[in-house]
Amino acid sequence: THHDVAERVDDEQPMAQITGRQHGNQFVHGCWFVDGVHLDALVLLVGKAVAWLILPMVLSLVWEVTARYGFNAPTEWAYDMTFMLYGTFFMVGSAWTLQRGGHIRTDSFYSKWSKRTQARVDLACYLIFFFPALAIFAWLGWEVFLKSFGQNERIVTSPWLPIVWPFKFMMPLSAVLLLLQGVSESVKCWERAFGPGSNEPEIISASADGEVTT
Repeated sequence: THHDVAERVDDEQPMAQITGRQHGNQFVHGCWFVDGVHLDALVLLVGKAVAWLILPMVLSLVWEVTARYGFNAPTEWAYDMTFMLYGTFFMVGSAWTLQRGGHIRTDSFYSKWSKRTQARVDLACYLIFFFPALAIFAWLGWEVFLKSFGQNERIVTSPWLPIVWPFKFMMPLSAVLLLLQGVSESVKCWERAFGPGSNEPEIISASADGEVTT
């Protein structure tokens, strides 16, 4: 009912600051997965969880430096533990970085375009470059993981000989998370480029240094 929808809008309003907008009585998020799981919320949850890996990574480094230079007793595991934790932190957290707009962007021309033009260019880049590349990466990463898992692969160059297939699983996992966030970002671009209000004229002004604002 109209009353129930209004109550749901009030309950979910704080999330609008991150993932969506409110149009009339319909609350519109960036994107909803088919079973109702919000993509932005999922990626945000995974990103915050993987961020905690920074603690064991730093502790491993501190332990290794203290043991090596303080007690002349270097460990066999600290180096392997550190690069696997950092690789997981870097790769799995990349989808959250995409959500927050933290990836490097060369915007020599981009910053001078209107918001609508930016959204249309972003959408085209997602469709032409982002999704095909990530789909290939997900497929190849899954093949690498399956081979490693089937062999119970270990790092033979390390005296610790850690199993490596859990680390290699981070490749297809990060690709899937990036694809999901890419879907959400594409929907947001579509809303800005072609949604309600996208055909309204934009007021564009230029400052003395040439910067264009809308």
